[in-house]
Amino acid sequence: MQPLEHPDIPIDTRDLTIAIVTSRYHGAVTNALRDGAVEAFTDAGGDPAALIHVDAPGTFELPVLCRHCCDGNSIDVPHGVVAIGCVIRGETTHDRHINEAVSNQLAALAVDSGIPIGFGVLTCQTIEQAMARAGGEKGNKGIEAMQAVLQTIASMRSLGSKADEHA
Repeated sequence: MQPLEHPDIPIDTRDLTIAIVTSRYHGAVTNALRDGAVEAFTDAGGDPAALIHVDAPGTFELPVLCRHCCDGNSIDVPHGVVAIGCVIRGETTHDRHINEAVSNQLAALAVDSGIPIGFGVLTCQTIEQAMARAGGEKGNKGIEAMQAVLQTIASMRSLGSKADEHA
C-alpha cells in the first residue's frame, strides 16, 4: 500500500499520536477498517505504539468518544482522530438519521477543535457493499480515512497552525 502524499507537503508521522475510535457494531467490517487505518499509519512511518485505540458500542457513539479524545479528558490530546463505523440500510430510515447526525457532529468537532478527524464511516445499502469497502474490491476506506488525517496534519503544519502546538 502506497501512502498518498501531497507533492509539496511530506507526511512525517514520527512524532504523531492518532486516536482511532472504532464502532464494535458490524465488527467484521469495522475491524478490517481499523486494521487498514493502522496499516496506513505504519506504512507512513508511524509507530503503532503511538495509536490510541478506543472502542465504541456503535456508530452513533463515535462523536462523543471522538470529542472525549479531542478534549484530552483522560488522554493526551492526539494530533488527529479517525472515526470508524458502519451503518447498513435496513427496513426503516434509521440509517439516514444516524449517518446525518454522526457526519454533522464529526465535522463540527473537527472545525471546533482544530483537530483533523477522518471519516471512516461506511454508509452502505448492504453488508456486501460494506465488505467490498473494508479491504475488498473497492479498497479499504480505513486506509483512506487515516491518509486524509495525515495529509491534513501535514497541510496544517505547512501553514504553521495549531497542529504544531500538539507536537
